[in-house]
Amino acid sequence: MKLQIVDCYQTLSRQAAAIVAGLIRRKRQAVLGLATGGTPMGLYQELIRLHREEQLDFVDVTTFNLDEYVGLTPDDPNSYRSFMQQHLFSQINIRAERTYIPCGDASDLSLVCRRYEELIRQAGGIDLQILGIGANGHIGFNEPGADPGEGTRVVRLAAHTRQANARFFARPTEVPHQAVTMGIRTIMQNSRKILLLASGEAKAEALYRMVCGKVENGLPASYLQLHPNVTVLADRAAAKLLADVGQPLGC
Repeated sequence: MKLQIVDCYQTLSRQAAAIVAGLIRRKRQAVLGLATGGTPMGLYQELIRLHREEQLDFVDVTTFNLDEYVGLTPDDPNSYRSFMQQHLFSQINIRAERTYIPCGDASDLSLVCRRYEELIRQAGGIDLQILGIGANGHIGFNEPGADPGEGTRVVRLAAHTRQANARFFARPTEVPHQAVTMGIRTIMQNSRKILLLASGEAKAEALYRMVCGKVENGLPASYLQLHPNVTVLADRAAAKLLADVGQPLGC
């Protein structure tokens, strides 16, 4: 696990975009794993800028999103499909048929989960998986206590996660109680490289435990210690509990 600490969120977003862009320029048919929420929004803004100003080409890129809310249609403004359309897909030249997000309003969610796993396998796995980290240590919607051997599945969201995501909804009561998410096994087995982004003091304790603590299902992000190719990109606020800021990882 490599740790890179930067001064601010803007620098974090630019460096993350440079990593993604470098992959796409080396491999036109790159497969990206994408995340939603506040942290990756700066990354997506930078990718849009690179597309417009430096002709970064997404036409052959394939994407798989980590998760989607159960019960929301793709055109619901609070769905993650709508989020990705608004914040990235509609502003770059990616092909719609190459953007995969679990269908949260399907009648057979078990089939959705099995099919999603198969689509990732058919794509040859994920070249670069973007992750955030929840304040409770979740990755994707794998909440504390998640079985690391699970694949894509339906999960019940923790109250803490629903509260954190309520800012995206008109009323807190509108936040769904369930989601479809890639499992920890899906992320670990299918991702050749993982880039985890952490910003803000609210993530400091979870980030410290992920980097310096033991591997445990009480902190799902800690399983990333077992992956051979993980880069953690954090701003100073998120990294405030880590010793030797700016030095090679080692706690």
